[in-house]
Amino acid sequence: MRDMKDTIIRIGVASLLASNLMLGLTGCNTSAATSGDTQQATQAAATATVEEASATTTAQATTEATASLDGMRTDGAISTADLFTERDLSQTADLAGATVINLVSGEDVQITSEGVYLISGEATDVTITVNADDAAKVQLVLDGASITNQDSPAIYVLSADKVFVTTTEGSSNTLQVTGTFTADGDTNTDAVIFSKDDLVLNGLGTLAISSTDNGVTCKDDLKITGGTYVIDAAADGIEANDSIRIADGTFTINSSKDALHAENDEDDTVGYIYLCGGTFDITAADDGIQATTVLQIDNGTFNINAVEALEATYVQVNGGAVNISASDDGINATTKSSSIGTPTIEVTGGDISIAMAQGDTDAIDANGNVIVTGGTIDITGQFAFDFDGTATFTGGTITVNGEQVSEITNSMMMGDGMMGGMGGQMEGGPMGGQGGGMGQMS
Repeated sequence: MRDMKDTIIRIGVASLLASNLMLGLTGCNTSAATSGDTQQATQAAATATVEEASATTTAQATTEATASLDGMRTDGAISTADLFTERDLSQTADLAGATVINLVSGEDVQITSEGVYLISGEATDVTITVNADDAAKVQLVLDGASITNQDSPAIYVLSADKVFVTTTEGSSNTLQVTGTFTADGDTNTDAVIFSKDDLVLNGLGTLAISSTDNGVTCKDDLKITGGTYVIDAAADGIEANDSIRIADGTFTINSSKDALHAENDEDDTVGYIYLCGGTFDITAADDGIQATTVLQIDNGTFNINAVEALEATYVQVNGGAVNISASDDGINATTKSSSIGTPTIEVTGGDISIAMAQGDTDAIDANGNVIVTGGTIDITGQFAFDFDGTATFTGGTITVNGEQVSEITNSMMMGDGMMGGMGGQMEGGPMGGQGGGMGQMS
């Protein structure tokens, strides 16, 4: 179930906007916690362990328990008021009364009810399946858990309102699939963590994911608010249908397709990515970060080596440090959603550094408009700006090949330092050159 029906993508003035992106907030319905027969026996024998873990976690929580939203903008393209709940941002779990699960090779774990589950042990051929009521909140707490599978997800969420995957402080956890994924009926379960409902990744430990396909797949909304992630994927590193929202975390992603990818094949009015914190080291064979509708960066540190680093219909950078090395486009705005209007790249703040490969490459490429009202942009390459609409430059600093420029012009093949003009326009972008909040989509 979606947990936000009031997140609104606010792009442009009314003439440009076609629809609202809205997601809904559902309540919590508490019920008894159960798992498989093996886990029930383990729980009975491990009550003291649960209580001790709870006390330890509570003590640790006094120093570092909640993700910060200090970098969040309230006037950006995406309405940020309700993107994260208090529980989303908490990096520790309440383990009082939790079910303790010690993994055993070849024994799948079935979770059918709301509750907190403390999971540890090393095992092969194990899938933790969550198949609970659609109002249930389920929290899987990884405390030194390691699962290696041949053809099925390590964590598979069939049904729940929301599932949390939380790593305990200082723990190292590994989930991997080494062979070809086998479909579950009509469901192509193609990720090490595969969720049909809302998913939250958080915690104070490390989670390493290795996949012959996708690393993490969520068919609804995916949030990450903390933890350290090392992801090696033969397809997308992290993907979601409706949204990816990241508040914090440390990410090392090596993907053979996109590192972060938000797209719903059946609905192009959703599929946005919001980033307001975290440290990212991305190597991608295709896109570094791709969204269907809006990609908004408010804060964070990004080191991206990809064919195209940032791509969406509307790309907005309001803050953070974005370091790009790309072989096609550094930042690309193209029509991926019919609901957004004119593809646009907008920079209101932050520090952007773009180093482009030689050849037919563009540092900033908009199949529409470019708007720069703040921040710094430092471009090294043959082609700096390529846009089909208009370009507005009213604030900030732009440097191309070591030379500061005073206007944005369409680029042609350059010699040392100078951009060649091809009639770039300075008539103003779709929002009249104003950054930040752009009104509500209609």
